[in-house]
Parts: sequence; C-alpha cells; structure tokens
Amino acid sequence: MALGMVSLVALTACQKSELVAGEALPIVVEAEVISAFGGSATLAPGLTFVGGLELSSDEPLFGAFSSFRFLADDRFLGIFDTGYWIEGTARRDPDGRLIGLDGVSLAAMLDESGRESRKMLVDAESLALRDGEVYVGFEQRHRVVQYAPVSALHEARPSAPLALPFDTGALRNNGGLETLVVAPSESVLGPALVAISEKSVDQNGNNIAGILDGSLQGEFRVRPRDGFDITDGVFLPNGDLVLLERRFAISTGVAMRLRRIAADAIRPGAIVDGEVILEADHASQIDNMEGIDARSADDGSVRLTLVSDDNHSLLQRTLMLEFRLER
Repeated sequence: MALGMVSLVALTACQKSELVAGEALPIVVEAEVISAFGGSATLAPGLTFVGGLELSSDEPLFGAFSSFRFLADDRFLGIFDTGYWIEGTARRDPDGRLIGLDGVSLAAMLDESGRESRKMLVDAESLALRDGEVYVGFEQRHRVVQYAPVSALHEARPSAPLALPFDTGALRNNGGLETLVVAPSESVLGPALVAISEKSVDQNGNNIAGILDGSLQGEFRVRPRDGFDITDGVFLPNGDLVLLERRFAISTGVAMRLRRIAADAIRPGAIVDGEVILEADHASQIDNMEGIDARSADDGSVRLTLVSDDNHSLLQRTLMLEFRLER
C-alpha cells in the first residue's frame, strides 16, 4: 500500500516507456552507498546495520517496490505495485557490503490472455517463491495467484486465484495482503504459504492472516501494536517469522520496525505477537519500507535486506538496506 503522505505531494511525471507486453526491458539503476543508519534507532542485541543503497533511474517506470525475494548468487526478483516485475543482481564489495545493482530489467505483469494487465488488477503487494513458482498477493481485487516458471516471468500468465482460509470480503481495499511468505520446509508449518494483511482487522482489532496450505491450513491473527501496519515478512532459517512494519503520521513522520514472531506460535486459531528487534524513525536512513528478505551467511548469521516504495514521489526514496542478525 502507498504511504499516506503521497496524496499530499506532487508525483513525478511518468511517461510510459516502450515496454512491450511479453518482453523484458533492460534499465540502468544508479546507486549511492549508505554507510551509516543514523538517527537514534533501537536495535536488539545481535542485530547490526551492514550498509545500504539509495537507488534511482532515468526510467520513469522504476520505483514503487512492494516486495522482493533473492533467488541465487545475489540475483533478486521483485514486484512494483504499479504492475511490473523487476529482476537484477546485487553487487557487493569484497567485505560483502552492497555497492550497486547490475543486470536490472522490468517486465509488465500479464493477464490470463497474455496482455498487460490494467492497474486495478495488478496492485501487487506481496511476493513468495516456492519450488520454482512465484506467488503474488494483490490488493483492490484481493487474491493470491501463481506464476511459473520464475525464469520467464515476462511471458508468464497468472493461475486462477488460490483458495484462501479467510473471507476476502473482510479485507480493506488499500490494506490487504501485504505479506506472502513461505515457511522453511523443515519447520512445523512445512513449506506452507502464509499470508498476512496490512491493516485489515477482525472484530477484536487483530490483523487477519492465514496458512494457505499444508497440514495446518487455517486462519490465525496477528496482534497489531503501537499504530504500526504490517508491510512484509520473512521466515528465518529456524522458522521464526520477522515482520516488517511501518507507521506514518503528519506530526511525527515515517517510522519502521521489525518484529520477531516465534516459530511455534503460528497455528490455526492463534493470536501471535513478538518482540521488537528494530525500531527507527525519520531521523534514520529509512523511507516507506515495504519489502524484506533474509539469506543465511557463511558465518551462520542471517542478512536481512529491506527495500522501500518511493511511490514515484519527488519527496521519497528507493532504499535497499541490509542488517546482520547473529545466529
């Protein structure tokens, strides 16, 4: 979902490029290195800032990141809420810190007929990968669909919507399925798909969520805290779930945090909560943080990588930030 303040600012003028449905468009993305997180952010013991990038491009379609996932060898796949795929490779220095992006391309999300989908049908907000297949969660017309194969998404057409364990009629138009993530195969959930809403709540004020398949298929809830909305999530190798959350208010600006949910807490009928492991406000190097992924490092630690949605606004930035989480 777009950050609330976007309606208060002028958007950049975006003339549509010559992007042909069914083809990928190579683009150049410039990167400015961020070496310090700054501000008075609170990081839990064992979590440290590694570095980051501020990304920009002359291509008007670039921006509006909603979610992304690493593939292999620092290659990544992401989605824009404007209805585009983005693929590329993160470039690092000898110490493993981010220094740029290479081989970046965009492609339009296609409809069932192979045509570029209309905007109202491709408000893509969440992304998950499993067994070479790609799953995307959409707002406005709430649904989760599958695309395959991951190697040719510029030509891929969506499946029929997956069955969901909760009533989609309870989802808000602009606060639906912001998190779609696959649990580790060796976890209690198995490689199940898990979906969590951004700000759609039940009668008790808890976020609607569900395990979409597997032996524990069913609904659960996430307890919201302190006015933060859930914008994405990722499972750690041990099965714990890290949620990326964002808050915005005119008086205080934007804030973000990470909340860690214990692996054994997620069950049908459960109301889950967890410890905050990072919280930062506008004084730190953050923006409208929308996407998160995790990868294991050779030393046993986990790298958490976050991206932001600039809403194609002159007042916002596309950031890629990375943190190291000790084993």
